[in-house]
Amino acid sequence: MVGGAVREIAGPGVTPVKFNREALAVLVLAAVLVVVLGLWALEHAADRDMATAGPGVTGAQTTIHWKLVTTWPKNLPGLGHTPEVFAELVREMSNGRLDVRVYGAGEIVPAFEVFDAVSSGVSEMGHGASYYWKGKIPASVFFTAVPFGMTGQEMNGWLHYGGGMALWEEAYAPAGIVPLAGGSSGVQMAGWFNREINSVGDLKGLRMRIPGLAGEVFSAAGGEAVRIPGGEVYTALQTGVIDAVEWVGPYNDLALGLHEIAEYYYYPGWHEPGSMLEFTVNAEALASLPEDLQAIVRGAARAANQDMLDEFTARNNRALREMIEVHDVKLRRLPDDVLAALYRGSEAAMARLVAEDPLAAKVHASFSQFMENVRAYHEISEQAYINARRDVMGELIREE
Repeated sequence: MVGGAVREIAGPGVTPVKFNREALAVLVLAAVLVVVLGLWALEHAADRDMATAGPGVTGAQTTIHWKLVTTWPKNLPGLGHTPEVFAELVREMSNGRLDVRVYGAGEIVPAFEVFDAVSSGVSEMGHGASYYWKGKIPASVFFTAVPFGMTGQEMNGWLHYGGGMALWEEAYAPAGIVPLAGGSSGVQMAGWFNREINSVGDLKGLRMRIPGLAGEVFSAAGGEAVRIPGGEVYTALQTGVIDAVEWVGPYNDLALGLHEIAEYYYYPGWHEPGSMLEFTVNAEALASLPEDLQAIVRGAARAANQDMLDEFTARNNRALREMIEVHDVKLRRLPDDVLAALYRGSEAAMARLVAEDPLAAKVHASFSQFMENVRAYHEISEQAYINARRDVMGELIREE
């Protein structure tokens, strides 16, 4: 009945029932609402179950993907291994909610563009050495290594319990980057040379790959500091672009094959006594994470930081023995007068840096005070014990 408000429905033996169209529409809408509310309740119950699920429980979840670019060749032992350790720790601790993929130098950006890539958001994270950014932030050198400065464990103490971390954050804040300690190689070697160094005069005209403040010191001593990323070190030395190179220490140097193209291996690493590496995190990307994932990023970095120092401590000696016993590398100590000249040059370079940059002066004050205090203690603890162990063990060996 078109245009009518009431309709009769009846069958054989059935009393006709009258339905109002408006009432029928209300019933249909109510049924739809019940279905929608039911589906909403099921969805949110699943979300609650996922949120409270423990490790190993699988289910629908959103995975956040991050890129981590490095200044090292992909999977380089030691230096390149640490970002991989970090990424795996993050995946495990987040139950797969945060997936960090590591890219070596040149895969997304060149080695020396890592800082800018993280700052601009091209990559959420980076891994490298802060002194590579000396041209942008003069104070950055303190957070990798200062010639004749602190050891790796002393650096950890300063950063995490001596105020160093707050200064590092202050230095990187204008770039929108949050820094995190990213591993230490411990005391490095002085480097590889194809001629013996018997005096300061032997440094004159020597082209050496040596970055950071130490590069200025080396140049002032008569050499020529050259800035080359790790992936190009071998070829540069092999082809004569440089005459000498410092890289890291036996473990990394053996992996890079530097023993194949240089004859003399010098110590001690006056320029990098406790090289600290860094994780750089885009500040906005970090802030966008839930609080638990932010804590996981920081915790994984802290663990990876210590893991690197542990690994180098375990592997350096074995690598050095192989170099000497299998590859006939000639191990040499830098002469005292060379070390003394380099120390004087380091003091002069530091004085210039502090005078030219207020933030560098601020960081230097904190760094120097902490080093003075920890050095005084280590002279009667670590150093005294190592000297005593050497003397006593040496005497026992002579008696045998």
